[in-house]
Amino acid sequence: MTTDTNYDVILVGGPRDGAVVHSVGSAVVELEIDAFIHRYVLTNRHTEHDGSSYTVFNYDGMIDPKGATPGAETPDGGSHDPMDVDEQ
Repeated sequence: MTTDTNYDVILVGGPRDGAVVHSVGSAVVELEIDAFIHRYVLTNRHTEHDGSSYTVFNYDGMIDPKGATPGAETPDGGSHDPMDVDEQ
């Protein structure tokens, strides 16, 4: 999120439900929260909130920046733990 007051979108769903942010003209807003990327995608809907009109971005899910999800098997047959920062 930004400290700029030129907010143009509202996030729906996910960990930042109801937050207003500036999209910088992007079709996707990605936020890093607790070492995971949370993605919100552009819709063609608009909504009124506190007297202003905002474009709605829907929550699209969480992404592990390491490329796997907790408990997922890795190509070498091991498992991936995103909280293990020493894992190679």
